[in-house]
Amino acid sequence: MNNLFDIDSPLMQTLGRLADLMILNFLTMICCIPIFTAGAAFTALDYMCLKMVRNEENYLIRGYFKSFKENFKQATGIWLIILWVIAAVVGDILIMYYAAVEFPFIIRMAVLFVSIVTLCTSMYVFPMQAKFVNPVFKTIKNAFKASLLQFPRTLLMIGLFFVPVLALMYTNFLVPIVFLFGFAFHSYLSAMLYNKFFLRIEEAAARNIVQEEKGAAEDERIFHDEMDPEIEAIHDDALK
Repeated sequence: MNNLFDIDSPLMQTLGRLADLMILNFLTMICCIPIFTAGAAFTALDYMCLKMVRNEENYLIRGYFKSFKENFKQATGIWLIILWVIAAVVGDILIMYYAAVEFPFIIRMAVLFVSIVTLCTSMYVFPMQAKFVNPVFKTIKNAFKASLLQFPRTLLMIGLFFVPVLALMYTNFLVPIVFLFGFAFHSYLSAMLYNKFFLRIEEAAARNIVQEEKGAAEDERIFHDEMDPEIEAIHDDALK
């Protein structure tokens, strides 16, 4: 029983992981308060959660704000684009719901399609921003491709995202748990799902970088403006 409370015991490691997730969730909630900074906050959260999944984390708070600062400008741009699309979709839904006339089927399907694409892309866009360096629209494009290539996992990530929302609709018992772990727990579980996929992209990108830029200094993130070939290569391997 004495080994149960050793620092390397499964119990203490689990408690330590929960404490880290609670800290990350708190930081993310605080950094989301101005609303427009939410993109950088989610990117920093995904950055640290992926490092936790890979057991690479070192300084939790320092690493979080390092990613927040490095990705602030571009992550904010991505976040504003997502907000604009969400506002447009919600506006269209409200108009169709309260309008006296019935809108054509094709318009309703178009709104549904945009909603699904936005939701799926959102599952990967901030993790992509956290790990890879690309222009804004290239990051969004790659996130959408990733959501299609990993579609079963994408559905699971979406389901995990809505579990706390649905749970709170039926009981208030989980309010403290959602408040303490909501964002971080979803980000951590999602990182576990896409980690292997990201590793394959990184390996493919690293091979290209070695071939194209021999002797270039390595960096923690993959600096690569054309990620499409790596994603396409992974797609080709999956079809074999």
